[in-house]
Amino acid sequence: MASNDWMNKDFYKILGVKKDASAEDIKKAYRKLARANHPDSNPNNAQAEERFKAVSEAHAVLSSPDKRKEYDEQRSMFGGGFAGRGGGVGFPAGGTAGGNFDISDLLGGFFGGGGGTATRTRTAPARRGADLETEASISFEQAVDGVTVSLRMTSDEPCPSCSGTGARAGTVPKVCPNCEGSGMQTGASGGLFAMTEPCTICRGRGLVVEDPCPTCHGSGRASSARTMQVRIPAGVKDGQRIRLKSKGAKGENGGPSGDLFVLVHVAPHTMFGRKGDHLTITVPITFDEAALGAEISVPTLHGLPVKLKVPAGTPNGRTFRARGKGAPRHDGVKADLLVTVEIFVPSKLSPAARAALEAFRAARGESDPRTDLSAARS
Repeated sequence: MASNDWMNKDFYKILGVKKDASAEDIKKAYRKLARANHPDSNPNNAQAEERFKAVSEAHAVLSSPDKRKEYDEQRSMFGGGFAGRGGGVGFPAGGTAGGNFDISDLLGGFFGGGGGTATRTRTAPARRGADLETEASISFEQAVDGVTVSLRMTSDEPCPSCSGTGARAGTVPKVCPNCEGSGMQTGASGGLFAMTEPCTICRGRGLVVEDPCPTCHGSGRASSARTMQVRIPAGVKDGQRIRLKSKGAKGENGGPSGDLFVLVHVAPHTMFGRKGDHLTITVPITFDEAALGAEISVPTLHGLPVKLKVPAGTPNGRTFRARGKGAPRHDGVKADLLVTVEIFVPSKLSPAARAALEAFRAARGESDPRTDLSAARS
């Protein structure tokens, strides 16, 4: 990376703090951004890795009172950044006003000498817990009303023997001498500045274990089984995947827990179905009820049946709406019950019923409901 690129960076802007921010504000901003962009939480995410490098660089300077003072003075001197060696603001080409000027001399003052690399914090990085997935089977009524279910989960958690440190009881892990606890190391890039990458010694943990825990063998993690109560919201549909925030595996070093994803299986109902927020039901009616009109009783999922008026001349398959007799919606208002009528045709007739239908046929005369079909074909 070129020297002018380095010095043109606004570390305050990178951390999202004001120039007069306190040391505590800078630390809080760094921890928040480092946790959100750490490579462990964002695998294979090049943008997050670059942001992590940037906030680490910014924190290395602004967290040190001496370096911050020099940084502020140089930023003020050069108007917010360098314009490049040999042509910088306030200097003639070829050097400073009072002699030869070398950017590496200034950077050495910033970062503790000729290497040009920042001293990093010695706090082990926080790690977000892993996301977990499971399945739950519930009844139709439970899907409509919502239900709390017990789920037994097996996940990777901090080891109970060492409390997640990875070290044998009575010992503690040490700060990684390679990355000084940052979890990141600098690799040769062939230029003035080095590239930052996860530490190869501690693998990004920031700590090394000399006497490993016999339970987790130094990893700090172990398989753990637990039973949790999970609320399945009302209105969930079969095959829906629900995300429960922070219900996944626990984080490490103060990192947040992961999320839990529950795939819901809803058993079908013998009578009722669903159409959006509404419940559906198909109800049989007789020919005379459809032709002459009637008042029928329709069951509901909860509570007493509802009375429904079927007007005379109702065709087969017509759908009626019983308002407020369906399932509760997310806003608390009950949806509707959609009632589809289906004309029932008996497989057997009594002599009296047959005689009545034959009389109806005779009374109907020559009217043919298929006349329009025949006309359309001709």
